Amino acid sequence: MGLHFRGVILPDGELRDLWVRDGVISDEPIPGAETVHAAGWIVPGLVDAHCHVGIKHGGGHEDSDGAIAQAEVERDAGALLLRDAGSPIDTRSLDEREDLPRIIRAGRHIARPKRYIRELGIEVDDERDLPEIVAEQARRGDGWVKIIGDWIDRAVGDLAPLWSDPVLKAAIDAAHREGARVTAHVFGEDALPGLLAAGIDCIEHGTGLTDDTIATMAAQGTALVPTLINIDTFPGIADGATKFPTYAAHMHDLHRRSRDTVAKAHEAGVPVYTGTDAGGSIRHGRIADEILALTDAGFTPHDALGASAWNARAWLAHPGITPGAPADFVVYQSDPRLDLRILTTPSWVVLRGRVYDRRDPVTAYR
Repeated sequence: MGLHFRGVILPDGELRDLWVRDGVISDEPIPGAETVHAAGWIVPGLVDAHCHVGIKHGGGHEDSDGAIAQAEVERDAGALLLRDAGSPIDTRSLDEREDLPRIIRAGRHIARPKRYIRELGIEVDDERDLPEIVAEQARRGDGWVKIIGDWIDRAVGDLAPLWSDPVLKAAIDAAHREGARVTAHVFGEDALPGLLAAGIDCIEHGTGLTDDTIATMAAQGTALVPTLINIDTFPGIADGATKFPTYAAHMHDLHRRSRDTVAKAHEAGVPVYTGTDAGGSIRHGRIADEILALTDAGFTPHDALGASAWNARAWLAHPGITPGAPADFVVYQSDPRLDLRILTTPSWVVLRGRVYDRRDPVTAYR
């Protein structure tokens, strides 16, 4: 027996019927299908394009049960596709669970000694080894590699790049030969020109973008995942960095202009997608907050939702709501484009054709 949904399908905005059988969407009627929802707004499964399944809230490694719990929280929030932008643990066992979101892994963070959060990443003593390590992580990941582009340099007292430009070029070329894309954590300004010249595919955070680097990203089609709700932690980070006043002032400034920076990137045509940076300082399940934050950067509600739904899924080569596609979508009682806050209260979450009743969370699924 199949399932039947009727509603306004986004982004097209057409009122139509969907049927689901064997975990797949059909636009052809299925005899005897059970009608789950007859009136609502149906959105492709949301994407958290920067999260960390396997990092505990507050820091440290999760165990398997903790990683599963994080993935469950994302599912219940409607985030059904996760790009895990670096995790210290192997989460491939979660792929065996039909009730958990799909995860696209970028392997482990790659950094220099004492230039990132301890115990989370691979520390490269000699930067000349970076291309080999990037290639290895590319083979272990799901088409992505994550490098740390800048971090505080205590000798300088401020953010500074981790890698020389020639090494970055060799490393990104190595990933591309393996069929993988590369993304980089970047807060400040100075690391961006070298990363972009090397052919980086995506920038995480990007608070230090300038008019010149925005123009380069737009010309090259380099994506930006700004993680705005994580950027809102910058003032606290700065206030705790009393030994490094230049760094602290820099972080405050990056936060102050963060919405304007993202607005400029969006206006210039840089592809922007949602990521919460959940894991560590941000709790999982906050994709709705990140979508809403994009409206503070000048996005219309439609475009903000697209950055986490149909556009983000296309960027990551996962289909939306089309016949023959996996049945991964979220149903809302009213139009989220009129009030994005409705994204916090989905009526139904459908993952691989399984239905989760979010009106009554005690009901796990049917």
